[in-house]
Amino acid sequence: MEAKSVAKNYRFMAIMIGAMVLGAIVGWFWPAFGNSISFLGTVFINMMFCIVVPLVVASIAGAVANMESRKRAGKIMGVTVATFVITGAIAAVIMFLLVKVFPPVLTAWTELPSEEMGEYATLTEMIVNFFTAEDFVGLLTRRAMLPLIVFSLLFGFAVNLNGGKDTMVGKFLEDLTNVMLKFVKIVTYYAPIAFFAIFADLVATYGSQVVENYGRALLLYYPLCFIYIFTAWPLFAWFGGGKGAVKTMFQHITRPAVVSLGTCSSVATIPTNMEVAAETGISKDVSDMVLPLGATMHMDGSCFSCVLKIAFVLGVFGQDLSFSKLIPVVLVAVLSSVGMSGVPGGGYIGEYIICSIFFPEQIEVAFPILVAIGNLVDPPATMINSAGDYVVSYIVSRFVDGKDWLQKALAAKQ
Repeated sequence: MEAKSVAKNYRFMAIMIGAMVLGAIVGWFWPAFGNSISFLGTVFINMMFCIVVPLVVASIAGAVANMESRKRAGKIMGVTVATFVITGAIAAVIMFLLVKVFPPVLTAWTELPSEEMGEYATLTEMIVNFFTAEDFVGLLTRRAMLPLIVFSLLFGFAVNLNGGKDTMVGKFLEDLTNVMLKFVKIVTYYAPIAFFAIFADLVATYGSQVVENYGRALLLYYPLCFIYIFTAWPLFAWFGGGKGAVKTMFQHITRPAVVSLGTCSSVATIPTNMEVAAETGISKDVSDMVLPLGATMHMDGSCFSCVLKIAFVLGVFGQDLSFSKLIPVVLVAVLSSVGMSGVPGGGYIGEYIICSIFFPEQIEVAFPILVAIGNLVDPPATMINSAGDYVVSYIVSRFVDGKDWLQKALAAKQ
């Protein structure tokens, strides 16, 4: 991969991080000025709030509505989705236990009152509120992100059953998705200015805690990703392929890992994943379904970061990450992955889901903190997400083609 291509793919991220660093410096040395420009960040946050609802409806409903082959949503689809959910849940639990032992934030930044999830609700009420809203108008708010995703999925299936992409509604959803993505792109050009102001205000208000806590979060995240590669991936490969699978996996995994780091995009890694899957001997119908789906649904790295974000902001508000939150945190980590985009920078949907569930009353403070963590951990997260799609194809192959599929493929090459 050419150095110019890598630089191009990371250019905007570098600008964003540079803006955050510069804002932190300004807030440290000129705190009064840092506080005075906080409105520049609020403008960006409010614009994103206005975009998120139509973006979620159009992108998720459109993707489901335009699926071409319902008949193929059988064994391969079922095993694939189940594997994505299970590996994502495993990743979320691992990070949950890690942040319990090594909290990213040791001292609260603020004494603002915050709402405990489910504090005044029974379990059944929490489930109802988790997946549904009282009426349609209730869906049209940033505070109902998971119910909105559920509605969008069901609406997409209804459109698909009614004719899919050839219907007027299907075409409208596809066109609206493209329009909203362009809308996000336009607003994102303003993001460096916004995050300069946000971090100037954060550091001016909370001082060295900001830098210290972000550094602590990165020291948790980066080593965990590489440990995961050399522990979980070999286990997944062995479970899926049996004898010789670990060696074969490591012989091929480098290429998609490098491409994902270079492009910072799960979608851009699909062709390379397809190549190494074919070289491994994975059935074409398996790779054709697993790898494209994985680009938007298989997000172990994002599950890591989601739990880290929740733990981080809970620490910021002085709340405890108790084991009573384990199931809601893991559930949000796994479900929010469905709404995350496969393009560089994502769509900030995961951050909205986290805010709407855990920090509905502090969303203006929590959102920029979450986005900043997302930017800082994006490269290794993308590598875990994208290269991990190839590893998951081993597991799916086991259930579709039998336990000895890899041995047969290796024997056929000899």
